[in-house]
Amino acid sequence: MSSNLFNVVYADTSSEPSYVQTFHSTAKWNDHFDAIKETDKLMIIDFTAKWCGPCKLMDPTMKGFAAKYTDVEFIKLDVDELMGVSQTFQVYSLPTFLLVKKGKVIDKVVGVRKEELQRMIEKYIN
Repeated sequence: MSSNLFNVVYADTSSEPSYVQTFHSTAKWNDHFDAIKETDKLMIIDFTAKWCGPCKLMDPTMKGFAAKYTDVEFIKLDVDELMGVSQTFQVYSLPTFLLVKKGKVIDKVVGVRKEELQRMIEKYIN
């Protein structure tokens, strides 16, 4: 993949290379989303914003989950940068975490709810 497709944020909680991908282009996001729809991989989409305090509180949690759940794809999307994407997914509160499989939203967690998000991840990867 080209390096401009996404930014990689390495998790500090593990020596294993784990990452949360961020997209800054709707076209690149759509390409990626279309490609992953063909797999059975669980995707967690973190809708966030630079100005969102609760979103910042969840950043270390997302990095930690990315390190722990290496079979899950973790995506971070800024609602101000990709407004159309957040509207498509009907995101009205931040942070919102959507759990997606085969292009379909199968569950969501809204707010700083670390334990609930972890329960949902574990529910859908098993």
